[in-house]
Amino acid sequence: MAVRGREEAGPGVPDALEEQILDAAREQFMTFGLRRSTVDDVAKRAGVSRVTVYRRIGSKDSLVSACLLREYRRFVEEVDEAVAALPTPEDRLVEGFAAVLRHIREHPLIGGLLRLEPETMLPFLTVGSGPAFLAIRGYLAGRLREVRRLEGGPETDPTPVAELMVRITVSFLLNPVSCFELDDDAQVRDFARRCLVPLLAA
Repeated sequence: MAVRGREEAGPGVPDALEEQILDAAREQFMTFGLRRSTVDDVAKRAGVSRVTVYRRIGSKDSLVSACLLREYRRFVEEVDEAVAALPTPEDRLVEGFAAVLRHIREHPLIGGLLRLEPETMLPFLTVGSGPAFLAIRGYLAGRLREVRRLEGGPETDPTPVAELMVRITVSFLLNPVSCFELDDDAQVRDFARRCLVPLLAA
């Protein structure tokens, strides 16, 4: 299911050359991590000049942000597919939350960097998350808005609820030490049903 709306979609979808550069950046970051990677490394792996990388994507931080945003777009499609056939908004929220945590934890780039370089990844999931944060919040707000329209719910702006859900998810990814047990899908679903589903009525 396509993500609709400017905020939901985030910056423009990369063209063929940008995809080539982002593919190279993804491989570079997965192989050597963020700290040991440079723009020159990515340019060499992509078969383009350093200047081309800067012109088409930007700095190293921009490369990381663009990679994360592209991975987000990919797993949004997987989450939409996983929850599409579920009968209720509550079920879709529970399964969607479980799918997001599972996907990110198992993701070879994002999950790997969170395990190996959490301090390096921290800015890209918090103060420097920028486009990715807005895109994820916009995606979720769009889904909540659609649910309210179909279910005859309140016409209030769902963006604050969407932002709260995103921030809760990010906090568990960055600091898994918690009084909540979220070690497997069953525990994650139980948490979502008890703590996140009530937010649908907010």
